[in-house]
Amino acid sequence: MEKMAVTPRPPLAERALAERVLAVPPSGIRRFFDILATMDDVISLGVGEPDFDTPRVIVEAGVESLREGRTHYTSNFGTLELRRALAAHLERRYGVGYDPATELLITVGASEAVDLALRATCNPGDEVILHEPSYVSYVPAIVFAGGIVRHVATRFEDDFALDPAAVEAAITPRTKALFLGYPCNPTGAVLPDAVQDELARIAVEHDLLVYSDEIYDRLAYGTYRHRAISALPGMRERTILIGGFSKAYAMTGWRVGYLAAPAGILEGIVKVHQYAIMSAPTTAQDAALVAIVDGEPDVARMVAEYDRRRRLLVDGLNALGLETFEPRGAFYAFPRISSTGLSADAFTERLLTEERVAVVPGDAFGPSGAGHVRMCYATSYERLEEALRRIGRFVERVRAEAAAKAV
Repeated sequence: MEKMAVTPRPPLAERALAERVLAVPPSGIRRFFDILATMDDVISLGVGEPDFDTPRVIVEAGVESLREGRTHYTSNFGTLELRRALAAHLERRYGVGYDPATELLITVGASEAVDLALRATCNPGDEVILHEPSYVSYVPAIVFAGGIVRHVATRFEDDFALDPAAVEAAITPRTKALFLGYPCNPTGAVLPDAVQDELARIAVEHDLLVYSDEIYDRLAYGTYRHRAISALPGMRERTILIGGFSKAYAMTGWRVGYLAAPAGILEGIVKVHQYAIMSAPTTAQDAALVAIVDGEPDVARMVAEYDRRRRLLVDGLNALGLETFEPRGAFYAFPRISSTGLSADAFTERLLTEERVAVVPGDAFGPSGAGHVRMCYATSYERLEEALRRIGRFVERVRAEAAAKAV
């Protein structure tokens, strides 16, 4: 009797990963950081992290927490003292009130808050409208939660502000939510009040949930004043507000963030948090409490220095012929590099290898970032001055090469 051919199965390692994980490509910026790690004398404008150390008063609070033996779990929600201080902070700054007992959750950074919000609220096939360019983690977080991303492009000509008409046009019967990340990483763009008001109207009219990652809320410059979107009429009951301590207080390594939402929504979000994480680090929560209570002078000092660097970098790039709109938030510039004739990838790789300056290609954050690169000015003024000198040499050389080829 003839034996039937058996098709061999692929190795387990090839079958183990879920399809939704396989569908998400690796981070588009990771390989540049891998190259960076092997090089000397590099000025990095690539990593979105404050170059300041955590202010001393906050560090001492963390040390004292350890000395006092506060090394055990807290409530799943986080310490009540921190939640009370955070509620008072949001009320004072933005005029939006949250019950610290039932509407605030302390998380392991704002990144966990994003993941929790999406996993707790997205059903398979729910559509989430997301502006792009946007932070690299947003799309994977939506996909991992089972959602479908509906991109809305933003443009250099509009200072990368979101167009409410484009948002409304993207709404379908399957649209569940709108995801906002403003002030924006990677562009430094903000939402003008009129735009924010119109987005709020759209959310109310179409009964949309809104995820709002406002981790850069304190890093605002010039005349711009940030408003929490949950403070706008009709928005509190439909907004999941996300924030944290990493950027404004220079606490990236402490991994402490927060999420604010109506009690009925937060109840489900906490369910995901308690099974996955238990609670945010106790020491970090104690330090974050002191950051809110006593850290304001340090925030003002760091923001003033970021603003000084912002002006240097934006003016310097424009002087080199790399068109850069004025970023009003976060700590990024997003110059257009099309005048060099190079793609963002080629510009980034050559600038790193030839002049030892690390930046990130703009299309790593979405198709609308093509022809741009992201530069982070969370590095010293003197290093930025040197980076501009190196970028100037590079741009001059590239343009000379193009001119020689054209002859």
